[in-house]
Amino acid sequence: MAARAESTVLAGARVVLPTGIVEGGRVIVDGRRIAGAAPDGAATLDLSGHWLVPGFVDMHNHGGGGASFTSGSVDDVLTGIRTHREHGTTTLVASTVTGEADFLAQRAGILSELVEQGDLAGIHFEGPFISPCRKGAHSEALLRDPDPAEVRKLLDAARGTARMVTLATELPGGIDSVRLLAEHGVIAAIGHTDATYEQTVEAIDAGATVATHLFNAMPPLGHRAPGPIAALLEDERVTVELINDGTHLHPAALELAFHRAGGSRVAFITDAMDAAGFGDGLYQLGPLAVEVKDGVARLVEGGSIAGSTLTLDTAFKRAATVDRLPVEDIVQAISANPAKLLGVDDRVGSLEPGKDADLVVLDADFSVKGVLYKGDWIVEPRLG
Repeated sequence: MAARAESTVLAGARVVLPTGIVEGGRVIVDGRRIAGAAPDGAATLDLSGHWLVPGFVDMHNHGGGGASFTSGSVDDVLTGIRTHREHGTTTLVASTVTGEADFLAQRAGILSELVEQGDLAGIHFEGPFISPCRKGAHSEALLRDPDPAEVRKLLDAARGTARMVTLATELPGGIDSVRLLAEHGVIAAIGHTDATYEQTVEAIDAGATVATHLFNAMPPLGHRAPGPIAALLEDERVTVELINDGTHLHPAALELAFHRAGGSRVAFITDAMDAAGFGDGLYQLGPLAVEVKDGVARLVEGGSIAGSTLTLDTAFKRAATVDRLPVEDIVQAISANPAKLLGVDDRVGSLEPGKDADLVVLDADFSVKGVLYKGDWIVEPRLG
């Protein structure tokens, strides 16, 4: 059972704030919120030698802990949420995969209840409106063009909880669907696309603001045909998702994205499937069979990468120790930027008074030592 932090001063850590890193800083937790001043009788927890960062925000996640967001029961979804919380993800969007229209509407109904209860931050529909040329781990037989009327049906089924829809915007109806999503305050994400540079620019001008797992499931960057990657990286209106697991991206590609987009336009995601935090074996991703071997998920038929087994604490550690990114940029990409995109940055994404007491304690090697979720220790620090 999670332990309530009550009124506690978390002192002595290197605290990452929106204004920078504070050595020997402190964060005051009062109940479920971060407070500006310590109440009388507040306990002190010495976190010297540790990092204190905001809880992670994952806007693209299909499951974990052996449980699927794409097809599992309510209990399964809650299992997946708990698994990712234990790894520092305190705010999470559930992503679907391509399916029949009625099935996706049913999933939207189930997931929307968990959004309304506060367990999820929203729903992301990845497919079915994607390119058969770049389908990845999606069933080609179930793909269809992004008809705005069908997109609207999904939004209605989600009852206001849809936060993002991934589209191949070059398909018939793609641009009109982007405009529809923008009008309803839903993120239009360009992904699983075979678009040209010019078609991508048109979609951005129509209101698309996110690149779904940049580099993956889209044409590579070419010197005569730059394709979507160049358009998405160069436009200040676009945030690019990156899967930093060492499998989906070469370190040089990640470095290129950060160099061109800057820390303010990158969002680390997991694109996790059931095996995240669980282990190797055989799984289902929608209607397709997946084998996870040595932590890498691939379709049994064809061998395409099928999501990841990543958790965001591993993405953070890799960014700090392998990619050597500044910790402030990592925190932006893993907390602040996705929180802003999802419209929840008034509550989460940074360590500021009045916001939810969602935070992660990391040791000097960037391993998780504590996770606080709305004032409860999901992982209680053992610092002895």
